[in-house]
Amino acid sequence: MGQREVNAITGRLSLRAPQAESLKRLATALEASPLMLKHGRDGAEVAEVLKVQQGQFATLQDFERDFPSLCFALATGVGKTRLMGAFISYLYAAHGIKHFFVLAPNLTIYDKLIGDFTPNTPKYVFKGIAEFAAYPPEIITGNNYEERAQALGDLLSPVTINIFNIAKITSEVRGGKAPRIKRLSEYIGQSYFDYLASLPDLVLLMDESHRYRATAGLRAINDLKPVLGLELTATPFVETTKGPVPFKNVVMDYPLARAMDDGFVKEPAVVTQRNFDAKTMPPEELERVKLQDGVRMHEATKVELKTYARTYGVKEVKPFMLVIARDTTHASALLAHLQSDEFFAGRYRNKVIQVDSSKTGAEEEEMVRKLLAVESVDEPTEIVIHVNMLKEGWDVTNLYTIVPLRAANARTLVEQSIGRGLRLPYGKRTGVDAVDRLSIIAHDRFQEIIDDANKADSPIRLKTFLLDAPEDGDGPPQSVTVAPSLSQALGLADGAAQVGSVVSSVGGHAVGNAASHVAAGAAQPLPGSTAPAPLFATERERQAAAVVMEVLGTYEARPEQAPTRQALLNTELQARIAEAVREKLPPAQADLALAEAPAAELDLQAVVRRTVEAVVQKTIDIPCIVVTPQGEVRSGFKPFALDVSGLHLQPKDRSLVGQNLGNRQQFTLSAQSGGTQRRPEDYIVHAMIDYDDIDYNTQAGLLYDLAGQVVAHLRSYLKDEDEVRNVLDLDRQLIARNVYAQMHAHFEESASEGYTVDVRRGFTALKAPTYTVGAGQVVRDYRETPEDLGRIKQMVFGGFSRCLYPLQKFDSDTERKFAVLLERDADKWLKPAKGQFQMFYKLGAEQPEYVPDFVAETAHHVLMVETKASKEMESTEVKAKAQAGALWCKNATDHTRAVGGKPWKYLLVSHEQVTADKTLNDFLRFEVAVG
Repeated sequence: MGQREVNAITGRLSLRAPQAESLKRLATALEASPLMLKHGRDGAEVAEVLKVQQGQFATLQDFERDFPSLCFALATGVGKTRLMGAFISYLYAAHGIKHFFVLAPNLTIYDKLIGDFTPNTPKYVFKGIAEFAAYPPEIITGNNYEERAQALGDLLSPVTINIFNIAKITSEVRGGKAPRIKRLSEYIGQSYFDYLASLPDLVLLMDESHRYRATAGLRAINDLKPVLGLELTATPFVETTKGPVPFKNVVMDYPLARAMDDGFVKEPAVVTQRNFDAKTMPPEELERVKLQDGVRMHEATKVELKTYARTYGVKEVKPFMLVIARDTTHASALLAHLQSDEFFAGRYRNKVIQVDSSKTGAEEEEMVRKLLAVESVDEPTEIVIHVNMLKEGWDVTNLYTIVPLRAANARTLVEQSIGRGLRLPYGKRTGVDAVDRLSIIAHDRFQEIIDDANKADSPIRLKTFLLDAPEDGDGPPQSVTVAPSLSQALGLADGAAQVGSVVSSVGGHAVGNAASHVAAGAAQPLPGSTAPAPLFATERERQAAAVVMEVLGTYEARPEQAPTRQALLNTELQARIAEAVREKLPPAQADLALAEAPAAELDLQAVVRRTVEAVVQKTIDIPCIVVTPQGEVRSGFKPFALDVSGLHLQPKDRSLVGQNLGNRQQFTLSAQSGGTQRRPEDYIVHAMIDYDDIDYNTQAGLLYDLAGQVVAHLRSYLKDEDEVRNVLDLDRQLIARNVYAQMHAHFEESASEGYTVDVRRGFTALKAPTYTVGAGQVVRDYRETPEDLGRIKQMVFGGFSRCLYPLQKFDSDTERKFAVLLERDADKWLKPAKGQFQMFYKLGAEQPEYVPDFVAETAHHVLMVETKASKEMESTEVKAKAQAGALWCKNATDHTRAVGGKPWKYLLVSHEQVTADKTLNDFLRFEVAVG
């Protein structure tokens, strides 16, 4: 029963692979032992459950509690809170569990959990769960449980989630009294703790579970008597005087090394100065150098992040630097120094906050407010100083530079430092090193940290690989090219794909000069099944049909004779086609090996007619549209005021060298001169003219104007001209990239006589897409929901009747569901191959190709359709694609109206709208107009 719910929740919550695997393992555990959710088990039954689960999970040795408890160890940044939401959704949907107790180790995580479980908040964990849409779970906390206890029987919510800080149930008050939660409540006739312990279906979720292994915490948790415990942590071990002691109840282990390899977290790197000898420097001087170099990394990263945001049209990320102090006295001294005129001329005054236990009252409230707002681009904080308050639960995505000033061994230094800075601001790696990297300034520990990271037991290198049982498609991958169904209908390729058959890379029949119609990727039919009979039975007819297809291809470039494929049905035009085929068709020959006579006379006119009819029926007219300027064309960049608000680069006297701890690659923040220039502006202009689309002869005035704005800004905060030239010289490429990214928002092109939309081809042949599939991959029925939605991109689907290809691959289950609607309501449809439209969209400085998800023809329209997750609908890239698609459809409609064809419409559809109760016409309201 549980697999259906696992698939549904995985899709609705967009779980990452390790989250989905964790949910799958929970379902496996519950399916293996019905006693897992039994209330009131005795010790023998718990032992029986343990024995069953040990057969399921090789790493499980003991529950380590009085009740079954499973630990899911996921690296920081992978998403443990969302996984808790998935666990609760699954247990309610599949097993009817209605009562949950979520335990937090401290007030920071406690407050964060309450926020994440509250509807209409940015990180709400149940977003997309239909069962909780009308009546979300009732949240009872350590702050309101006494009030909520009065209405326990009147709650409309199907699920109740209790969120408590561990101190609420373990701490004694003055006089040795029990915690308030364990005192009698007049409303429920017992203490709230006893009420929870009496529930028959209480499931306990322990966030950062390594914090509950002490005697008091362990005893309190056991006293709650939950039916099941689910533990989540990034560190599945307990620190002791004899070293770390691993948990014995881990059933899912996804360590930091795998998260780094899979791109779910930043790449941590350790940074020092080149040829630096810390032993020759007094501690105070070493500290000063590390802070200055930290700021150099911080300012360089800030520029890189601004450049990336402008280049790709995404939200801007404001980075900050974290300084780890020895104690509160040291932290206060650092605060004074970093805000003084001695530190970069007071550049960071009012931009530094100290976070530690020395603050109380209003100061503490203001400190917490600034800390929680540090991700906002409008919050001025750029440096955070802390001693030990920033532990688990402080989840930020914009920490990029860490300066540890507290003594610690290499492993402790790395583990405690990087844990707070691993989360990625865009949810995934971007491919830009500076955007994907977390830098640790460690001049005095550089080699020691690298050596430790290279050890076999390093958490950065340590990986665990678990092999699942072989499944379909798990063999070596192969490349499969899928010809359009038209080729198979004409008998020019292997038989149509059969659901349940095995994909194989099969070459088609290349006849005469029709080698371009090779069809690979057909499927071998199941025994007893029959593929549709081809239109032409004899080899001579198929040979003629291949030549007909070749001649038809020449009419693509003759829109004046054949503006659409419908024009090919004209009998006079078919007669000319037949004549051209007759000239190209080789004479019939007997098969000498079989001593056969020449074939019977070929009815070439009939072959032409039937081939053309098949072409019209099994294709969609996709015109080739080119927009060309007329008259004199002028292009270039308009003058504009440069945004230099985030540009605060500092002078350098020595190169910084860093090494990624994961892939061991080195990088350099250079302090080597690129040559002295006569004017300060020349440093930037000389770097700018290396870009291919900048013409110095026509743009020199603008380039020097922009360079002048940069120079004026540098002079506004650097102390003298030597420092200005130092920054211009050593950071010229970084500055040039930032200026270049801003220039693209001010590019203009004009033509003295306007633009002409030229339809070069009224229709184009359907391209054959190439897929990568696992050997032995089974062709799946497109109407059936796959069991493992996380693997849908690897699957091949067939069984279509209206699709113009026998096989298709889908990027999401939403696409598969939309294909079901198209099979029901469209006349014909396809997922276009790359290069079919030659359509491009503008994304910052890039112009990538746009390949829409679907093209479908109905009785009245031709639809270009893009399906997207609802959270992506407002993204810059999706909007840019939509405008490119809408403009293409407008130009295509202008052409089809002139030749009697159907209008094109561009539809942008949220995944939430793709449901079986809708017809294709219902989606017309999502048409995007040209902006």
